[in-house]
Amino acid sequence: MLRIGLIGTENSHTDYFVRHLNVDNGREGCRVVALAGGDTEKNRTLAAMGQIDHIVESAEDLIDLVDAAVVADRHGGLHRQNAVPLLEAGKHVFVDKPTATTVADTEAIITAATKGGGVLASWSAVRLAREITEVKHAAGRLGALQVVTMTGPADPDDPHAGLFFYGPHVVEPALELLGNPEVGDIHVDTIEHTVVVTTQAAGTQLVLTFVRPDDDGRIPWHIAAAGRHGIVATDITLGLDYNARGIDHFLHAVESEQPPMPYEQLIPPVRLLEAVAEAI
Repeated sequence: MLRIGLIGTENSHTDYFVRHLNVDNGREGCRVVALAGGDTEKNRTLAAMGQIDHIVESAEDLIDLVDAAVVADRHGGLHRQNAVPLLEAGKHVFVDKPTATTVADTEAIITAATKGGGVLASWSAVRLAREITEVKHAAGRLGALQVVTMTGPADPDDPHAGLFFYGPHVVEPALELLGNPEVGDIHVDTIEHTVVVTTQAAGTQLVLTFVRPDDDGRIPWHIAAAGRHGIVATDITLGLDYNARGIDHFLHAVESEQPPMPYEQLIPPVRLLEAVAEAI
């Protein structure tokens, strides 16, 4: 039995993880056995739903109880302090987006994973969307890519670290399409309710547009790639199973003992968003 702990249970994603693993038995041999964050109403609800025996205060308190953990704090500034102790102890850790809110914190998380030897994984759920895979395949038939644009909802004034809360859903799929390269110089323009970022990556112009949601709704995620010989574009829909797909992807990496991507590829999305946050 792979024993899993959850940190940051205020995030609604943790409800899906408990339901998928403990209620629906969606992954044989894997179970959430402990929740961090103390004796809160949310933790009591999750414990009852998933028949979870252990509620503890901190990430450190999980070390003797689990083999793997999900760090899901809504504020990415908390991810370093919660991921590093577990990684240094050799646990496998999935950090829900963003990996962190600074490059320094991201590098510290990577260093802890390398030191401890467990698998580290982190991504935006949109990165794993079916449409991103389809656009990657289609882009191979367009000739050399010239421009990739990605648009989606994000609020620079969100209390959970501004653009770092929803911004990874815009940044990560675009970089995934290009092979997760480093980015060049970053230029930021702001309109009343929109932040537009232009940069270059892997020899391709990259345009990222973050549109602030309001009470009437939010725009969909949309990606477009223009090559020498054509254009492919699509809206992105996550589907009801996106959280199950994400946790299964992590658990597959744990079972294979292979990180799902080179750790250095975790840095460019954080570097870009950190630069944008400083610019605005």
